[in-house]
Amino acid sequence: MNRIAVVDFGTGNLRSVHKAIEHVAHDAEVVVTGEPSRISRADRVVFPGQGAIGTCIEALVQTGLRDALLEAIANKPFLGICLGLQALYTSSEEGGGTECLGILAGEVQHLNHVNGAWNEFHDQVSGLRLKIPHMGWNTVTQTRPHPLWNGIAQDERFYFVHSYCALGSNPGEIYGTCEYGRRFTAAGGRRNMFAVQFHPEKSQHAGLTLLRNFAGWDGGA
Repeated sequence: MNRIAVVDFGTGNLRSVHKAIEHVAHDAEVVVTGEPSRISRADRVVFPGQGAIGTCIEALVQTGLRDALLEAIANKPFLGICLGLQALYTSSEEGGGTECLGILAGEVQHLNHVNGAWNEFHDQVSGLRLKIPHMGWNTVTQTRPHPLWNGIAQDERFYFVHSYCALGSNPGEIYGTCEYGRRFTAAGGRRNMFAVQFHPEKSQHAGLTLLRNFAGWDGGA
């Protein structure tokens, strides 16, 4: 049986992620777990997250999940969601600076901290002031093909909730971008790993399509 583990490091309600994956992966055993051994035994791993990145990284270390997560990232189909994308980069400026997992090249910045300066945040086309957090529907531009994009139109809309954004520095690791006052990485990854800033479990048909693609993905390009 296809076993999908949704990683629970104790900082959020993962029911919606669990139910969305169950809905599209009828032949799978989907479990929400904070046990490293169950993550190691899973065929596919989903790493959703919310809250502060420093708390996330600390919890991964304290619970013993960090090593299990790194093993999954190296060896099996892996999907990161929201904070699960940001944690993959080298560092985040949240909380005065946090060292992340260092899997993808780039850093995480606050949305309105641009070129070292804090500015009022405006839409670059309309000039209207934008609210932070970035909360609601926005379009994602696919910059590279990927099996998880199958059946999803270019510039499809997904649901976002975040105040910090990933800025990937390796174009080969960027699969999608989004514009909200600035351009940021909306989807990143490499080899068997794919991660998104938006919430596919809250993104209706397009999000469920992405999750269905992941449930059947063998980790190849």
